[in-house]
Amino acid sequence: MRWIWIDKFIEFESGRRARAVKNLSLAEEHLHDHFPGAPMMPNSLITEGLAQTGGLLVGEYHAFEKKVILAKIPKAVFHFQAVPGDTLVYTAELLDISDDGGMVSGTSHVGDRLQAEMELVFAHLSDVGRARTLFEPKNFVFTLKLLGVFDVGSGRDGEPIPEPPGLARMRANWTPTDVPHS
Repeated sequence: MRWIWIDKFIEFESGRRARAVKNLSLAEEHLHDHFPGAPMMPNSLITEGLAQTGGLLVGEYHAFEKKVILAKIPKAVFHFQAVPGDTLVYTAELLDISDDGGMVSGTSHVGDRLQAEMELVFAHLSDVGRARTLFEPKNFVFTLKLLGVFDVGSGRDGEPIPEPPGLARMRANWTPTDVPHS
């Protein structure tokens, strides 16, 4: 992920659901341009935050061995605009998963208020051609650790989610100087 639209995960239940938080602040540059004098979080970035929440849920299902991309958004409804000072809580629930991809139901809440609801379809990419270089493994490892997936996650058996062997192999060559740049 080049831009991260999640601050941290607060719940991650393997194969079932994930919850993440995004705090909206005037310190974020994009809010000064959208719209001057009446800042609000663009719905496209809320969609991306939910897609990142759901995409990590889909990716974890196969131990992050498959490359996951957002393929389609069959439904997206926004009930009100999110503004600086709001805390968005993204919830993604896994509806279907297969070798080809997965489908997630997602919501965004501000407190008890439903801010947005959507369905997101993800596809798994084969590791050929451009897809081979589309994702930087060291950036992915950094993102998962930064967002606390393994700190709050529980597996299907209720035990903490272990780091998948593939991620441990990726991190073997990772150093602090490899922090991703936008």
